[in-house]
Amino acid sequence: MKTPRLKAWFSALAVTLTVATLGADEVRVSDAAALRAAVAAARPGTVILLAEGVYGGGFTFVRLRGGPGRPVVIASENPSKPAVFRDARTGLHLSSPEHVELRDLEFTVLYANGLNIDDGGRRDGGARHVTLRGLRVRDVGGGGNEDGIKLSGVSDFVVEGCTVERWGAAGSAIDLVGCHRGVIRGNVFRHTLPPSANGVQCKGGSADIAILGNHFDDTGARGVNIGGSTGLAFFRPPLAGDGPHAEARNIRVEGNRFTGSVAPVAFVGVDGAVVRFNTFEQPGRWALRILQENRAAGFVACRGVSFTDNLVVFESSRWAEGGVNVGPGTAPETFSFARNWWYCSDRPTRSQPRLPVKEDGGVYGRSPTEARGVAGATAWRGE
Repeated sequence: MKTPRLKAWFSALAVTLTVATLGADEVRVSDAAALRAAVAAARPGTVILLAEGVYGGGFTFVRLRGGPGRPVVIASENPSKPAVFRDARTGLHLSSPEHVELRDLEFTVLYANGLNIDDGGRRDGGARHVTLRGLRVRDVGGGGNEDGIKLSGVSDFVVEGCTVERWGAAGSAIDLVGCHRGVIRGNVFRHTLPPSANGVQCKGGSADIAILGNHFDDTGARGVNIGGSTGLAFFRPPLAGDGPHAEARNIRVEGNRFTGSVAPVAFVGVDGAVVRFNTFEQPGRWALRILQENRAAGFVACRGVSFTDNLVVFESSRWAEGGVNVGPGTAPETFSFARNWWYCSDRPTRSQPRLPVKEDGGVYGRSPTEARGVAGATAWRGE
């Protein structure tokens, strides 16, 4: 019987032999010990290929570093038969990574977050240039604030082509706390409409995030939660001076499809956002919410949002407050609405929403099938 130390030695030897066989920058692994050894030996340009199988969970890798144009890649060797991380608190935790790519991995049956990437608590941008591509995250968390993918203090990142299904009942498919310069593109987020969950949440000082071409299917209370309520000690970068502070700034939500959710999009203490060319189908209560949850000194009232060129199809029995919920302490007069297409499918004569300001060029009560040739309509019709 091999002792743990002997098993680790054999794994390191296997990694060495595999590198010699596959090339200096590529290594194939097939178990958890070999994965740990490969990551420990990784350098810029290393590609770690995981054979099909279950690797367990609870992995933490600190300061995994690639280089510009030469990331460290951890990927399934066969995307159709992915490596699976499961049966632990969290599948994989990367602390302070730089130039790292995760590709075609599966995370499931985890009772906290599926995947956790953070800056090691430095709050100064210590996690950079991270790409998540083709990941499958499903059935993680439980009845609390557990996320499919948790990103804290990550900058210059891409999340693309991933599928996240059934995360914690009060968590998010992707939760961003103090993240900057990121793109979330072409993903699928699917849940069972838990009343407190979100699809994508950007808060804690997050800025310059683009959410593009994703599908949100019954993701819970809020499809995209732009802003939120974050403890002051967790903002990235740390709050300084008297403000103005905001939960989120410069968030772009464009070309997405939302099915269900209580409110497809919520603006919560945000200072500047653009929402355009999206399709909102059968929202549960509102098309959008304007809220202020963080009322600490120096925080701006929720303001500066442009909501244009969207299609909203709803039913009269599932429509409240004219489709827009405006909470106290906000600045709805700074919002702008233009060229949105609003259609009440069961009572077209009741299609006009109750907006906080006058809309420019809105269309009310006309079926989306009439949209051909209408300026601005082709983007949300997929043309």
